Amino acid sequence: MAKGLGNMMKQAQQMQQKMARIQEEVAKQEIEASAGGGMVTVVVNGKQEILSIKIDPNVVDPQDVDMLQDLILVATNEAVRKSQDIMQQEMSKLTGGMNIPGLF
Repeated sequence: MAKGLGNMMKQAQQMQQKMARIQEEVAKQEIEASAGGGMVTVVVNGKQEILSIKIDPNVVDPQDVDMLQDLILVATNEAVRKSQDIMQQEMSKLTGGMNIPGLF
C-alpha cells in the first residue's frame, strides 16, 4: 500500500512540474486582439498582463470618447480571453481533457 502511495506522490510531483513548465511557456506568449476593424489593438502575454495598446489616430475623436473607451475594453477583454483559452488548452493536454476544479 505504501508503495502505491509513493508512486502516486511521484506522479503528482511530475504533473506539478509539467504544469509549471506549461505556465512558464504560455506566460511568454504574446496574444493580440483588436476591435473596430483594427482601430484598437491590444497585446497581452499568457499571464494576462497588457503589453501594449495601439490606437489608430483616426479613431481619436474628442466628441466621441465613449466609442474609443468601448473599443479599448472590447480589444482588452478579447485578448485576455484568448490568453486564458490558450492556458486552458495547454493544461487540458496535460490532464487528458479532465476538468480539475481550481487547476486553471
